[in-house]
Amino acid sequence: MTDHLLPSAEGRFPDIWALADGIPGWLTEGQAALLHEQAGSLAPGAVAVEIGSHRGRSTVVLAHALRGGGGRLVAIDPFVDGRLFGGRRTRDDFERHVAMAGMDDTVELVCDYSTAARPSWTRPFGLLYIDGKHDYWTVSDDLRWRVHLPEGAPVLVHDCFSSIGVTLGILRHVLPSRDLRYERREGSLALFRVGRPTGRDRLRILGELPWWARNVVLKVLLRLRLRPVARVLGHDSPYDPY
Repeated sequence: MTDHLLPSAEGRFPDIWALADGIPGWLTEGQAALLHEQAGSLAPGAVAVEIGSHRGRSTVVLAHALRGGGGRLVAIDPFVDGRLFGGRRTRDDFERHVAMAGMDDTVELVCDYSTAARPSWTRPFGLLYIDGKHDYWTVSDDLRWRVHLPEGAPVLVHDCFSSIGVTLGILRHVLPSRDLRYERREGSLALFRVGRPTGRDRLRILGELPWWARNVVLKVLLRLRLRPVARVLGHDSPYDPY
């Protein structure tokens, strides 16, 4: 690898985004900046956990923010075979992208389902990023990883208030919870934090439901190939809102 491919050791976000933006994936620049900000705010030597790595777009962003303080990123992804996942080929892409970004000494890959790895997990960590399988049952289980987080730790959930399964999981397990509060979102990347929520925190979650309903309608329109109607609602893209 040539030296000019490596991001700056100073930990600046634009340096790593220039690399991450070339990796296929759905993470936007604003969402990547939020991940980088939250990972970069952790204490030196901190560990973060990423559920769902795919080709490494978010992985290199998180690892870059952690690397400057001597931290590590645990990336959990089973890389299963199938048309939607890619199996071994996707894992090869992931490992190549992480190495290209110079982050292979910071990233620890756990090639397993998050639901299978969780019951025996004992290591504490300081940040949780959830972007795995988007069905209600998997997201519900992935949220249980937060028991290993300290007070005030960030929990970031991608496709929140966009995916039906993810949003239902949030409404069922976060809205009534006593240990997780909602702060804000960047697109569909929602930031929660470990801590006792107030009534206002819960109302903020409910306040996102109109945006979620809009996104569900847009997905239906796109599947019906009614893009002109979707444009009327402000969505000028062939892809689902994220």
